[in-house]
Amino acid sequence: MSVQAFIGIGANLGDARANVLDAVERLRRQPGCELQAVSSLYRTAPIDSSGDDYINAVAKIATTLDAESLLQALHGIELAHGRERPYRNAPRTLDLDLLLYGDEQIASATLTVPHPRMTQRAFVLTPLLEVAPEIIVPGLGPAAAFAADVADQAITRLA
Repeated sequence: MSVQAFIGIGANLGDARANVLDAVERLRRQPGCELQAVSSLYRTAPIDSSGDDYINAVAKIATTLDAESLLQALHGIELAHGRERPYRNAPRTLDLDLLLYGDEQIASATLTVPHPRMTQRAFVLTPLLEVAPEIIVPGLGPAAAFAADVADQAITRLA
């Protein structure tokens, strides 16, 4: 049985746009995953971080992988792009976050779902609402209800 999951994708080092697009292609080819939708690409300034602007997107997938296995697959895609984690919120070649995994709420040593800051970030909410306008964040309610809270965060949809 498959579960619907949403993946936040971001990059601000190297060719960020190419890295995001390659991550989408790798998700398309990932065993146990079926890519169902991808948002537009968006440019945003770093939040609680430094470096160049980010390129962000959200992918909607159906997966037969359990949440931890999906997280490991995402980490593998990041590593293929040379992702390093020298410190929290460091600039990155590629960042893949498991935002939502079905209607599950997960709090393990390695994974928190829904992603703990997803309702506070325009770079997550805007592309998420593009691909799933009616999405409910488990334990919190409709994602659209949080859009006004991030309206002051600059975000630009790219052509």
